Amino acid sequence: MKPIRTRTVRAIAVAIAAGSLVLTGCSSGNDGGGSKGKGDAKSQTDAAEQQDPVSYGDAAASTGPAKEVPGAKPGGVINVYQQSDLTHMDPGQIYVSDAKQFSNLVHRGLTHFQEDDKGNLTVVGDIATDSGQSSDGGKTWTYKLKDGIKDEDGNAITSADVRHSIERLYSKVIFDGPTFVQSWLSGNDYRKALPDGPYKGKHLPDSVLETPDDKTIVFHFDQPRPDLPQALTMPGYSIVPEKQDTKEKYDHAPKALGPYKIAEYKAGKSIKLVKNDQWDEKTDPVRHQYVDGFNFSNTIDAASQTKRLLADQGEAKNAIQFTDSVDPAQLSTVINDASAKKRTIHGYQPYVWQMTFNLDRLKDKKVRDAITYALPNQSMVQADGGRYGGEVAGGLLAPTLPGFDPEYDPFGKLKKPNGDPAKAKELLKEAGVKEGTKLTYAYSNTPRGQAQMLLIKDALNKVGFDVQAKEIDRASFYEQVGKLDNPYDIYMTGWGQDWPSPSTVITPVYDGELVADGASNYSHINDAEVNDLIKKALNQEPEEAAKTWEKAHHRIVEEINPAAPVYYSKQIQLYGSNIGGARYSTESSYIDINNLYLKQP
Repeated sequence: MKPIRTRTVRAIAVAIAAGSLVLTGCSSGNDGGGSKGKGDAKSQTDAAEQQDPVSYGDAAASTGPAKEVPGAKPGGVINVYQQSDLTHMDPGQIYVSDAKQFSNLVHRGLTHFQEDDKGNLTVVGDIATDSGQSSDGGKTWTYKLKDGIKDEDGNAITSADVRHSIERLYSKVIFDGPTFVQSWLSGNDYRKALPDGPYKGKHLPDSVLETPDDKTIVFHFDQPRPDLPQALTMPGYSIVPEKQDTKEKYDHAPKALGPYKIAEYKAGKSIKLVKNDQWDEKTDPVRHQYVDGFNFSNTIDAASQTKRLLADQGEAKNAIQFTDSVDPAQLSTVINDASAKKRTIHGYQPYVWQMTFNLDRLKDKKVRDAITYALPNQSMVQADGGRYGGEVAGGLLAPTLPGFDPEYDPFGKLKKPNGDPAKAKELLKEAGVKEGTKLTYAYSNTPRGQAQMLLIKDALNKVGFDVQAKEIDRASFYEQVGKLDNPYDIYMTGWGQDWPSPSTVITPVYDGELVADGASNYSHINDAEVNDLIKKALNQEPEEAAKTWEKAHHRIVEEINPAAPVYYSKQIQLYGSNIGGARYSTESSYIDINNLYLKQP
């Protein structure tokens, strides 16, 4: 699967000052097939059924080792098929799903999600002793570090390393990655609070971020932040040891705290992971170290991955798809082959694919609406695996979020799933757009991106545009379209909640105060009413906030239209016959990387 802004997709109940959150998530299954059986395409009903509440874990839940996987054996190397290089390896830069999967093997943070064999999640302490202790009505959060946490070179991790990991995010060294915690600590202009990060000896004041001793880190906020434990599970907040930080170079040679470390990295080609002998399973309630390592091949496209895994010969028996999906052209072969079908994992993802408009260039809403009506949504779903790849979207919030309205469809896509060219032409005529007007479309150079480009170009040319398609390398796609001064009119992006709340969709993607280079507001929307609704919702109890988020969502889609909803995403992946412990992860929306082993090492 093409890198998509990520993340967590499961329900969580948080009983703190801000009240209880009960949010929905993806379907899951022990056997790789989910509760509805192997090989069945997941539906919005499956997504809606996943509403089991998840609590924050205490010290007992946060103690390692992780629960053993039945039948797991040690030894051997798993082969990882990827069609391009990772977007980043520096934790602070990670905000895309392929790097997030990688991070789970190499990095560790204060907290993490622990997933049981039914897909239920609990926030637990990772290098911290628990999921966090709140006080002052949820404005203050205190974390204690476990004993025995070391980096791959044997250096003990202290609170100074945690502080450094947060403070380096303020510097220009970090241009990608999440901004939640920094913004909560220092406001949306957080970089001004520490423009050089910690690199010139300055630190945030103790009234903001405090390290009273080597084992304690205290976050001080100006309002309750009940979501902090979820935010800290993000790989973007993983630990970068102060003594090991090489600034920009760290992105190519990070130091591991997790069960595996980088033994060899060939940019654009391959990565070799081996066991990190400084990782102690007694400190880790989430991860295992069953195999001796992982060999990443980053030049294998989805079609070749699928072909190799279908054949299930030689090294392919020990191979997995990492974040890529079964090739749509071979999907029917996989589903109709009983032996291959048993080797699939699948589920409903939290992502919504959308055609994002650069509002600095496409300023007329009628033009944006026309493009929305013209888009061939159903054809794009078919090109991405049909019912196994997704479902036509009516809005910008996925079926995995609470309050999802399956009938919400302001552009009539459910009735006309392949668009309404006549309506599009009518709007373009009203807007005074001349036949042959150029429209620059940026797309990722992946099979999916290529297929989407052909469909979009054809549909938009038919309503009167002259589409200029511009190819961007997959690994740098979000970096390029994330530039404020990018030269593109439209580009397909995907977004999934960072943790289970509408706030992690609407805030980062549509808040006008977050328009900046490297930020996730790809459309550059800056609407005063939307901004006010976001601020209002963030300070409300969950039940009341849900209504405000809905109002903000409707205004965004209907009255501004910064991004046309295209389809809700699903996932189906294939793995080799010698892979054990394979299951769909509700936490990652991909194969659960933590539980894998080789049946015959």
